[in-house]
Amino acid sequence: MQQIRPFIKENKRYLLASFFIPFGIMALIYLTMGIYPGSSRSVLASDAFSQFSNFHASFRNAMLGKQSFFYTWNASLGLNYWALMSYYLGGFFTPIVLLFPNQWMPDALYLITLLKIGSAGLAFWFYAKHTFKIGRWNHVALAVCYALMSFVTAHSELVMWLDAFIYLPLVIWGINRLLEKQKPVLLFVSYLLLFLSNYYMGFMIGVFSFLYFFLRVFRQWQTGKKQILPYLGTSLLAGGASMVMILPMFLDLRSNGEALTEITKFKTEATGALDFFIKNMIGVYDTTKYGSIPFIYAGVLPLVFVLLYFVSKRIALKDKLLSLVLFGTMIASFYIVPLNLFWHGMHAPNMFLFRYAFLLSFFLLMLAGYGWEQLTKDDYGLFLGLILTLIIAFSIAYGLIPKDQYTYLNVQSFLLTIVFLIVYLLLFSLYQLKLFSLKRFTIFLLLFVSCEMALNTHGMVMGILEDWNYASRSLYTAPHQPIKTLVNQAAAESDGFYRLENLDPVSANDGLNYNYSGVSQFSSIRNRNSSSLLNKLGFRSRGTNLNIRYPNNTLLMDSFVGIEYLISKTDVQKYGFHKIGEEENYRLYKNDYALPLAFLAPKESLTVSLSENDNLGNQTALFNSLSGLNENFFNFHPISVINSKNTTINDAGNSTTFTEIEPNIAKEITWEVTVPANSQAYLSLYPSNFGKLKSSNVTITVNGEQRKTQININGQYYNLGYYPEETTFQFTASFYGTSDVSFQTPQVLTLDTEAYSRTMNQLQQQSTNLTVSNRKVKGSVDVKEAQQLVTTIPYDKGWSAKVNGKKVDIEAFQGGFVSIPLESGTNNIVLSFLPQGFLIGLFLFISCIALFIFWQRWEKQQNLKQIN
Repeated sequence: MQQIRPFIKENKRYLLASFFIPFGIMALIYLTMGIYPGSSRSVLASDAFSQFSNFHASFRNAMLGKQSFFYTWNASLGLNYWALMSYYLGGFFTPIVLLFPNQWMPDALYLITLLKIGSAGLAFWFYAKHTFKIGRWNHVALAVCYALMSFVTAHSELVMWLDAFIYLPLVIWGINRLLEKQKPVLLFVSYLLLFLSNYYMGFMIGVFSFLYFFLRVFRQWQTGKKQILPYLGTSLLAGGASMVMILPMFLDLRSNGEALTEITKFKTEATGALDFFIKNMIGVYDTTKYGSIPFIYAGVLPLVFVLLYFVSKRIALKDKLLSLVLFGTMIASFYIVPLNLFWHGMHAPNMFLFRYAFLLSFFLLMLAGYGWEQLTKDDYGLFLGLILTLIIAFSIAYGLIPKDQYTYLNVQSFLLTIVFLIVYLLLFSLYQLKLFSLKRFTIFLLLFVSCEMALNTHGMVMGILEDWNYASRSLYTAPHQPIKTLVNQAAAESDGFYRLENLDPVSANDGLNYNYSGVSQFSSIRNRNSSSLLNKLGFRSRGTNLNIRYPNNTLLMDSFVGIEYLISKTDVQKYGFHKIGEEENYRLYKNDYALPLAFLAPKESLTVSLSENDNLGNQTALFNSLSGLNENFFNFHPISVINSKNTTINDAGNSTTFTEIEPNIAKEITWEVTVPANSQAYLSLYPSNFGKLKSSNVTITVNGEQRKTQININGQYYNLGYYPEETTFQFTASFYGTSDVSFQTPQVLTLDTEAYSRTMNQLQQQSTNLTVSNRKVKGSVDVKEAQQLVTTIPYDKGWSAKVNGKKVDIEAFQGGFVSIPLESGTNNIVLSFLPQGFLIGLFLFISCIALFIFWQRWEKQQNLKQIN
């Protein structure tokens, strides 16, 4: 403490500048663009950013004891929350959300984003201060370049990644301290916090730092080789301690993650020969979706110092060659698929490509710092020549751009780049001519660097705005009170555990935000066992199951997954649902036929075969096997087109295509159908090609009610209402978003509500009452003969079961839900969840930290003995 206070006092202005310049630039850009919580826009960027807000709100519930840190019932029926936290919520700043009520989550995310970006600048300043022998304000300039590099701002909506940019400079500084002073504490702490914050970005930084360490060792082999074992020991102990988060996550991903990506080509898509120059121009944003090239910009002035590093005679050739090897490896990784996949853990990213590109930006800033050290008065002529060289290089690159490539590059970015290079040329020239004092020169240099980074940041934020859009804050905050009020009403009316869904949600993760159990979820951490099964049963969750959505399924599945309550702005028009509450423009409905969390079923139901492509057949087979009945639930009915607007209809066998006549105007078709009595009717729309849908949506109008749906993420059965009598009616579908859309020939599907009610009454008689509390489920069941207890708890190997005090094996019902066998008599059941590997990880966490402390004390004692 005695050493820290003088250090802070001496460097106070530089510390503050390193933090508040990037913090202030980001805040000012958000404010001037209207992207601010108090205005019409906010940092609640896109559905993905909304998701992170909900995750942080869920973390707040866990911190307040409203749910377990190990398990949440509020993410798609139920989810391993520990694994979710390891990716989304491990950051040091996450507890800040506890200071905000749920409806202010956009404000919390706004503050956390700014704090993380400012902290990244501060962390780099500490690294630069102890690494580069340059002016103190120059350390700040490099810190500003680092905190506001293109990668950071272009990915700023992915708030859980931002922690990595804080720890990267500290890890590299820690390696330097280990090599130069044989002090591994900083490296151990930095590695540990990095891996605990976000294992995904931690992996990339771990690989980079490993390469960097051996680059340094080879530079100074005689002294460096002595630190190989201390480095490996420090890294392994830090990695071992982080197993408390990483091991449960790894085991969860092994069960629920995607397969490794198959290498089918050599070169990455979209990358080209001029990428390095194009993406080092100011404000160049292509996309963070698919078809992007790496974001590597970290300022144009650092590029000049990088050139100086490689041409300076005072830097050893060996150092330059080793640096070129690492630089070349990073560049090659952008173009060569196997190398690119390696940085991503051999798993191709879902959008946000080249996620390790920030490492090249950091490495360039590192080389710039070492190059800046070499700048003396005798080198100013050379330095000015390097600026001119860079101006020429950018000009040539801009002139060589193919017409069909780099379409996102505009002349303003090129001109700004050249202008700032000229400004730096003039600044250094004036200083060399002694027309500027060193103090004035330093201030102007920092000012122009900050202006350059601000302009680039503005370009990145504009790119996000056009690419993803910054949603209005009111979209998040305005519905909060009425939805929360109705959720609270449902909780008060329910006898125990219940499930609820919202037909007009704020995002796919509303269950996390409003503290209810539903079906919908959008997350990189998900239970693929249950989502895959639900996809077979009509809830759309295609491919890798990143998405699962509740809307557009049948009443059978409402009841099966226990949707007891439904929130909607319009009349739900569902058989068995009746309104019990209303708040502002939202209504609350209760389902009379919802099944509880668990019910008894014949053991034969475990072996029912479900098809991949017949959700109605699967529903029929499943419910008949569970109930012991033999019902026919569904029938299809022909429909007639009676009117269309702006639409050409093309029937081709089993496929129908609707094509717009005038562009950017909705395609509208009106059909007529006759349905029998006691029917719940649905329009069946199954896309012929999901790849062509993009964000196409459909608005269904029936009985005076409208509902808009995004086609590719929701199910295929669009509710047309309940009809107790035979009825002929008309309904309209309005398609918008693409020039044409194709479906398997649209039909009307009806569900026989009498067969449905008979089946539900039977299953309700087979139901059991279980008590749910955080990560445990308890109850007592009396059975006359051996049966199967079937639950709608998503199957996860973290679940364990005891019946009458004895452990029993859990079976995966249809591969997706927890199920246990019961013998005749009374069965006292206890289901408990603990993430796989948590206890081992906790042991490693404690033991590895203890071993590191013991090692350091032993080292200290050995050093004292040598001195004495």
